[in-house]
Amino acid sequence: MYQLKVTKEQELSVYELGNSEFGNWIKVVPERGGIITSYGINGEEVLFLNKETLYDFKKNIRGGIPILFPISGQLENGEYEWNGTVYKMKNHGVARNHPWEVVDTHTDDRKASITLRLVSNEATKKEYPFDFEVVFTYSLTQNGLTIDQAYQNISNAPMPIYAGFHPYFKTASKNITYQTDAKTYLDYNDLETKSIQNSLDLTNKKESLVLLDASQKEISFDLSDRQMSLTMTYGEEFKYVVLWTEQDQEFVCVEPWMAMTDELNRKEELVMIGSGETLQSTLKISVK
Repeated sequence: MYQLKVTKEQELSVYELGNSEFGNWIKVVPERGGIITSYGINGEEVLFLNKETLYDFKKNIRGGIPILFPISGQLENGEYEWNGTVYKMKNHGVARNHPWEVVDTHTDDRKASITLRLVSNEATKKEYPFDFEVVFTYSLTQNGLTIDQAYQNISNAPMPIYAGFHPYFKTASKNITYQTDAKTYLDYNDLETKSIQNSLDLTNKKESLVLLDASQKEISFDLSDRQMSLTMTYGEEFKYVVLWTEQDQEFVCVEPWMAMTDELNRKEELVMIGSGETLQSTLKISVK
């Protein structure tokens, strides 16, 4: 039977959903951008988390699965222009910097789920001048973790987004072979487009690599030091997968994005949601 437990960690509410028989769980912290901070399978933690950054509201969280909305990546000079007005926005958008509301939880014999919502407010509109409602449902089963997403535009004009995810997978190995049909990647360390030859080694990379031309919405990889095999499947809206790490830190990030960094300035492949419309998508992470 799946169960829900709510605890406090340094004044943060932690929602833990899990099944002790299967040894799987997720932990969610709504106040810190609705983030999943922990995902366990067969008694093993899948994600990296720097807890110091979780508890310090002045810091971006290093770890878990941060939500990237309405943008993924950075903006040149931290700003963009929309309809003649210049706005400043932090890296990866507003969602990870605001508390989310828990609107539903559910547990039964087969799964556990929690639904969270973020609604635009005066603070978000200073960075992103749109009225929106974003609803995420995290569902945990024996087979994996699913993140169902609904991005609703409640503005009077079309709303641009290029959302994404930033999962930190715990591993000491930076040289990993990815099962993907992408043939090329952009190396942001030298801005060159390169062909994929077996593994992609992040060991000495400061900047990210972006898989450019995958048609299948799936990527798999083995964490050999942890004897784990992971598969991520995601919606058609996610055109790219970004690979990133930090030196001397035991994680790799494998990040589905809807567009590349600085897209709000390029305006070449923005996902536009019409007034009153909702874009729905999904992401599933399974571990063997």
